[in-house]
Amino acid sequence: MTVRIKLNGWPESDRLSGSFRRLSDTCQQGLEGLYIASMDTANQHGFTIYELLITMLIIGIVMSIAVPNFSDFTKNSRMTAVANDLHSSFHLARSEAARSKSNITICASSNSMDAAAACGGSFDDGWIIFIDLNGDLARAGAGENVLRAHPAIPDSINIITNGGADYFGFAPSGLGRGDVGGNPALSIAMICDQRGLDIAAGGRATARRLVITPIGRATVISDYDDIIFAGGDCP
Repeated sequence: MTVRIKLNGWPESDRLSGSFRRLSDTCQQGLEGLYIASMDTANQHGFTIYELLITMLIIGIVMSIAVPNFSDFTKNSRMTAVANDLHSSFHLARSEAARSKSNITICASSNSMDAAAACGGSFDDGWIIFIDLNGDLARAGAGENVLRAHPAIPDSINIITNGGADYFGFAPSGLGRGDVGGNPALSIAMICDQRGLDIAAGGRATARRLVITPIGRATVISDYDDIIFAGGDCP
């Protein structure tokens, strides 16, 4: 004997079939939602080829502007450092001459960093400031101690002096001694690099001009127009 059970007026098989269909539709919709959400999340974290190309183009433009400016900045910094070092050497020598009541000499030195540093060479090789007891522009004997030694300057920079002058002497009074022994004392030094004398940013020059008065006062000129007016030039 076969018994058929009805639930709320519906056959059991129909009832279960409808439930299965509803469950199947719900699962399918849920899976589709997860798939779509997953795809959307992936798109939010990616880049298109056009976005990448635009980014690379912007980077290239920025680098083409920044690299030359950085190169000029480095050259200007080196130029300023050399000019300031030579300028400060004159201040030290002058003040030390007045303080110690001794002859103080600044001279170019090709072995400035050696213990037996002596005058000779050009300012490109370096320079020394020393106590010149007998005022003969030569460091020798006890007591003629080096007060400051400066190493060779960068190869890209040159110091051109008036008539090849390679010294300046201060008397015990703190004033310049002028030409000693018929040799011209340093009065002008042009500090140049491979750019020569040209206009840099802000009206400054790509070179520097150091001027030393007969009494020993040193001044650095960096303005382009001022250097041109004074007759400055780089070879």
